[in-house]
Amino acid sequence: MIDDGLPSVPSAHHRSGPDRLGPPMGGPARELIDSGFALENADAPLLHAGLNLADIAHVIDLHERRVIPRPAAGRLMEVLLKAVRTSPEDFPYDPAYGEPYNSRERHFTEQIGDDAGWLHAGRPRREAVRIALRLHVRAVLEDLVEDAAELAHAIAVVAGRHSRTWLPDQTYLQHAQPSTFGHYLVSFAYPILRDAERLMDAFDWVNTSPGGAGCVNGSRLLADRSRVADLMGFDGFIEHTRDAMWQIDGLIATLSHASSLLTTQSKLAEDLEIWASNEFDYVTIADGYSRSSVLMPQKRNPYALSIIRGAAGTMIGRLTGFLAVSKSPSARSDNLIYAYGEIPRALDLAGRTTRLTGGVIRSLTVNADKMWAALESGFSQATDLAEFVMQTCQVDYRTAYQVIGIAVREASREGLRGIDLDGTRLEAAARRYAGISLGLEGRDLSEILDPRRIVETRTLSGGAAPPVVEEMAADCAAKAESLRERAKARRESFERAEAALVAEAEKFVTDVTGATPVTEVTESPR
Repeated sequence: MIDDGLPSVPSAHHRSGPDRLGPPMGGPARELIDSGFALENADAPLLHAGLNLADIAHVIDLHERRVIPRPAAGRLMEVLLKAVRTSPEDFPYDPAYGEPYNSRERHFTEQIGDDAGWLHAGRPRREAVRIALRLHVRAVLEDLVEDAAELAHAIAVVAGRHSRTWLPDQTYLQHAQPSTFGHYLVSFAYPILRDAERLMDAFDWVNTSPGGAGCVNGSRLLADRSRVADLMGFDGFIEHTRDAMWQIDGLIATLSHASSLLTTQSKLAEDLEIWASNEFDYVTIADGYSRSSVLMPQKRNPYALSIIRGAAGTMIGRLTGFLAVSKSPSARSDNLIYAYGEIPRALDLAGRTTRLTGGVIRSLTVNADKMWAALESGFSQATDLAEFVMQTCQVDYRTAYQVIGIAVREASREGLRGIDLDGTRLEAAARRYAGISLGLEGRDLSEILDPRRIVETRTLSGGAAPPVVEEMAADCAAKAESLRERAKARRESFERAEAALVAEAEKFVTDVTGATPVTEVTESPR
């Protein structure tokens, strides 16, 4: 053999090195237990009910396909039914034994030995957890849709009551045009309803089953994937098996829609916080949604509004964080390990916040006199006055705009109001700007300058005229009620499916063992 000076390479059957294949030996490192496994077990209470249902459906499917012996299936079903009736807090989830799926396996093995191992047939641990996540999210999602519908309804009702509560609407916190509090407020019902509809669309993604997908390419043990989907009340199953195990786009969309929902509420809360100040005094936040200062006796803080604004920021952070962990290569668990806790907790935060906003709106005191005083003292009539000059005096809008701008500036310097403008002032402004006469000398403009008359002219679709606002408010209230009923019907549908699944498991145990179930389940096992 020629000596080339290089180290010899052993043949394949003599090669040695670190073990890279087969299960790890010796148990997990303490650092892994305290970080990764502790993190996942902290999320176990959120997934507990769904894991139980996923396991029961899998055992039924395996038994119907004659994969698992009937006696073993009966014993396994008995311990699963015990898990159904055990609260997450009382179930022995322990990071020392791995993530929640491993804790469950150890607990079941302690009770029935190797019969617990049938749960692994044709199914990786991730499938059970993916199913459990979807079962939990679909329930929380429907709650959130109902909460959003309730909020939109509350906004619509209050808006309808204030169709004639005159208000100087603002842009950049500056008086813009005369309007009403009802027109202002109902503008928030529309985006809330849109986000609620988007969340309903997200439900269609959530309510599809990843069951029967195997690791990446399916399982020869489970040729038909529809049975598991039907047992748990899913609308169907995800077509591609690899996609079924790893898809996250629907979770991103769900978080995005929930973030948008809270962002709309944050805008409203920001406005109300300004309007509840002494400087504006347009609204008063009810005592139950306020908090006192412990130092300053006169001070009552609109605490609920801070919670709403902070929750919106938190939701944006959670969406951004989940996007950051979602950019890993395909077939990695990074994103979904964090999704198990982040998604349910984010949706729970969105629901709590939405209910809080609804309470603020329903209990809000609107100070109509303050709003009218602000409207009467300003110059929000300027646009309508410029349009009047354009049409009546046969000048272009730029000229009319400049004339009114000069008149407003002069009147403001003299401490006058918009309703104090008259034809004489406009004539002076026209001569100063363009050396022309408008023919308005001595003209009474009070009707043109009345903010209430201006609002009443806004009869176009979506305008601020009181009848239009009342119609929009009624329409939003009806849409919110319809949305709430649709969400409620969906929830009842999958709650029935979950209860029926547990009832089928109980019947199976009775048929196999002759034992009578401890308790008949007539409601969802959550």
